[in-house]
Amino acid sequence: MGETKPLSLKGIKSYSIKDRRSKVGVKDFAKKWESGGDLKLWLESLPQILAAGDFRKVVQNVVKAVRGNKTVVLAMGAHPIKVGLNPIIIDLLERDAISSIAMNGAGIIHDTEIAMAGHTSEDVSAHLASGKFGMAEEPATFLNESIRYGAENGVGLGKAVGLRLAEQNFPYKHLSLLARAFELGKPVTVHVAIGTDTIHFHPSVDPGAVGKTSHLDFRIFAGLISKLNQGVFINMGSAVIMPEVFLKALTLVRNLGYEVNEFTTLNMDFIRNYRPLTNVVQRPTLEGGEGFSLVGHHEIMFPLLASAIIEGLEKDT
Repeated sequence: MGETKPLSLKGIKSYSIKDRRSKVGVKDFAKKWESGGDLKLWLESLPQILAAGDFRKVVQNVVKAVRGNKTVVLAMGAHPIKVGLNPIIIDLLERDAISSIAMNGAGIIHDTEIAMAGHTSEDVSAHLASGKFGMAEEPATFLNESIRYGAENGVGLGKAVGLRLAEQNFPYKHLSLLARAFELGKPVTVHVAIGTDTIHFHPSVDPGAVGKTSHLDFRIFAGLISKLNQGVFINMGSAVIMPEVFLKALTLVRNLGYEVNEFTTLNMDFIRNYRPLTNVVQRPTLEGGEGFSLVGHHEIMFPLLASAIIEGLEKDT
């Protein structure tokens, strides 16, 4: 083939940068911070680029949904409870900025322990070797009895636990998501995988009651998803259970003829996991709507999101 000669750069066709469309402009840049500013100014100082732009858009969509009386569902793992977010979530419930909560089975354990004792999240490594991990008696007995009550009275798992918590004189009941949601008349659905939660190996467990009440909660959750059009679905800290439940509920309501195509989804977690990315952000919004992913620590990102939503709701009111 012989030696390859370098291409000549003569004859290259160029154009003026003034005529080129670019993805980033100075109008999108961040604003420098001035001492003494408030949260509103800080939010306005963010650049309108990448995650900061997504953050702004999510806030706008939540505010629009709340003002339009549309559904805003918060789905979550137990970690948000363990990092102290109950007061933030309760505040959003009280402001009607969240319509309902959906959680995995671990969520009711940590929420109940907070209400009962004001602390939760035992040291698993310290107790696993001795077989003491998960063996706290009071929360297991209380929850299993509450679940049995729900099964006997045709009440979903989340409502049954919330009702029973609201009846108690636990010292920290005011910090319980399930109790406060019940008092406000807002649904909490609980989606259990048998064997994943410590209350499942206590003698007080009734597996049939767990299955019956959690399945009822799935149907209630599906009813909420049937009203999601122009609303918002947030998944915070659940890498498997809630993304899977959401996807199944969505296909169920579409199969039944509900029009659920135009909505916003948001996944919030430390890293981008496969199921939340595909089952929350991407697949559900293929027919319309928008999906977003915000990566970061829950204890920082969710209070920031909540504060921005509150600022947005109070703007021009």
